[in-house]
Amino acid sequence: MSDAISPAEVADHVQTVADEINTAIVLEGDFLETVLTSILADGHVLLEDVPGTGKTITAASIAESMGLSFSRIQFTPDLLPADITGSNVYNEQEGSFEFRKGPVFTNVLLADEINRAPPKTQSALLEAMQERQVTVDGTTYELPDPFFVIATQNPIEQEGTFELPEAQLDRFLVKSSIGYPDRDGERELLFRRLDRTDAAPSVRRVIDSDTAAKLSTAPETVSVDDDLVDYVVDVCRGTRNDERVKTGVSPRGTQRLLEVARAAAAVDGRDYLVPDDVKRVAEPALAHRLVLTTEAQVERTDRRDIVEDVLQSTEVPRDPDTVNA
Repeated sequence: MSDAISPAEVADHVQTVADEINTAIVLEGDFLETVLTSILADGHVLLEDVPGTGKTITAASIAESMGLSFSRIQFTPDLLPADITGSNVYNEQEGSFEFRKGPVFTNVLLADEINRAPPKTQSALLEAMQERQVTVDGTTYELPDPFFVIATQNPIEQEGTFELPEAQLDRFLVKSSIGYPDRDGERELLFRRLDRTDAAPSVRRVIDSDTAAKLSTAPETVSVDDDLVDYVVDVCRGTRNDERVKTGVSPRGTQRLLEVARAAAAVDGRDYLVPDDVKRVAEPALAHRLVLTTEAQVERTDRRDIVEDVLQSTEVPRDPDTVNA
């Protein structure tokens, strides 16, 4: 197929995008790989970070470097669903109502401080995330393709916030955080600021939107052996058997883990899945889907530790190449 993209090309394009983004902001390598892998898997990302760590510039840089459109919505307690989706407005000249699109009609949407909006407004975004469409006054409108949501929430300030419902958390492919840079990284940020006249850094477009769309199809070409399917199932089922977990990973979460693992293989330039692909993405793909018991919440149990314990206790498929060596 002329539209097919090889594993080597996928790895090369993703590295090019990552290198360009790193000219604007200093990011930890694993974090950026997680976000780009999620986008490759056609998934949404939830970032939990304190203000000032670079969430907005990261989202904008991803869109710009990939030739995609970008919108930002600042979520507030008085934000209405129509502020996201758009609304029908009366046109006096035509004597009829016309639909004016909201900021959700974009390729990359930054939902800033998503947990500050009330549940009704959050639910307006839920349809967009799951169905890639919005419905206004009974009429359905398709969203651009590709469409990704990068949402943020502040883990410190809880006053005036609304906890994301489990149904919406489950729609995020991964949850991650940028975190603080190390001393050398923070020092590098200052030197970069001294080297430019603009306050905000910028990036160049290094691939076009057509290439970005092709990249999102690459994970579907990654082959998966039966024993690796079993491994993904066993990992997810293991979360349901942990005594610290009230509700483990759902079947949707199991499917999403496989999808993001295949994307991780594609990012590595391979057209086949290995156990390390699953291990690498399991924590960001699964931890936020776990509902802890009351006791575990009181003890401030870290969901990531639970995923790590499950990985440690789940038998890993043997690599045929290693066995036959």
